[in-house]
Amino acid sequence: MEAIESFLKENGIIEIESTLPDMTGNARGKFYPTRKFLREESGRIPEAILVQTVTGGWADDYDQVVHPSDRDMILVPDHSTLRWVPWADEPTAQIINDCYDTDGNLHPLSTRSVLRRILKLYEDEGLQPVVAPEIEFYLIQKNLDPDYELKSAIGRSGRRETARQSYSIDAVNEFNPIIDTLYEYCETQGLDVDTLIHETGAAQMEINFLHGDPLNLADQVFVFKRTLREAAMKHDIYATFMAKPMEHEPGSSMHIHQSLVETGTGRNIFSDGNGGYSRAFHHYLGGLQHYIPQAISFFAPNVNSYRRFVPDISAPVNMHWGIDNRTTGLRAPACAPEATRIENRFAGADANPYLATALTLACGYLGLKGELEPTTPLDGVSFRPGDRIELARTLEEGLRLLDNCEPLKELLGHRFVQAYIGVKRAEFETFNQVISSWEREHLVLNV
Repeated sequence: MEAIESFLKENGIIEIESTLPDMTGNARGKFYPTRKFLREESGRIPEAILVQTVTGGWADDYDQVVHPSDRDMILVPDHSTLRWVPWADEPTAQIINDCYDTDGNLHPLSTRSVLRRILKLYEDEGLQPVVAPEIEFYLIQKNLDPDYELKSAIGRSGRRETARQSYSIDAVNEFNPIIDTLYEYCETQGLDVDTLIHETGAAQMEINFLHGDPLNLADQVFVFKRTLREAAMKHDIYATFMAKPMEHEPGSSMHIHQSLVETGTGRNIFSDGNGGYSRAFHHYLGGLQHYIPQAISFFAPNVNSYRRFVPDISAPVNMHWGIDNRTTGLRAPACAPEATRIENRFAGADANPYLATALTLACGYLGLKGELEPTTPLDGVSFRPGDRIELARTLEEGLRLLDNCEPLKELLGHRFVQAYIGVKRAEFETFNQVISSWEREHLVLNV
């Protein structure tokens, strides 16, 4: 707390946003006057917020995963996450908390706790995972009525994009005022953003982060999502991380590059030292291939997520892997031996960064421990239009696969998996009650 107090006083901070990520990956928490925050040192908040659905509801088995008395959990601020809130009107700081139960243990339902749990497995093996996320998003026109379809934002020219603009410099420059604000906010908060590119969709961008510690990078993505939304709203538009916000535009993903290094030496164990792939690389990759189908509900956590998996746009629809092959869901980029890594392309931009990171590392860990073997690398296109999609097609199907996967439940904690399935099934059932315009158009007079 001394480091926190010093930062707050030196910068004249008058208010603190004391936050934690919920199951969806959005910020929950409390606002504190600085003096009260320093006096308390740790806060309390109902544990039930960890199992609230994206619609504000609760899982049917709510009272089986949290205490029926709606008791509190203890928030312990992580000083390494202390940052300015650059969009606030008054000098404001934000900090991310770890959640603890009343016995002093990391709360098993906290998504930050789940990632810490998986990282501890690697620490016990003398290994340090290294990750680098790439997150895509759309800039869209303000939409105040959910009955209307979303439209891409209009840039400085006053015209909407109509053609594919992958890697276009001028297409990014259309949104220079927003991008400038975004970079200013990121710089103020110390976010390690690397490059920004224009993606395939209209007003679709991708931001890349520098590689580093998984928990730190998950924190940065968590903060970045808030940052981008605020930067966009300052310019009277929205930014969205929906996996598939528009019918005729490609989906948005969160690719996660990952490697493993020895804790003492820093040696990348995915490289065999001679320019090839090690046994550890193959076993880790085998784990991803084997367990990602059962873990897909973490990479595609919302009902909308499954609209992204289509075989005619660069999105994964099967479990092939390839060397520098962007048509496969698992890609080994061409790189120097010390940078040997695997890119997991299954996660959508809507995924909780803590859970997406934890699950890709968990799948790889199970592959290492079980010495699983991958398929041979695919050279060429991994799918054709009309191919059968090998992944779950709905959130409900993905949850059933998870519920039947004992190794993943053991790694993540049975209570957490029960809570996650309960929350996501409640969301699916809420969605399933809605009668869509497609049903009214094609079924009212035709069945």
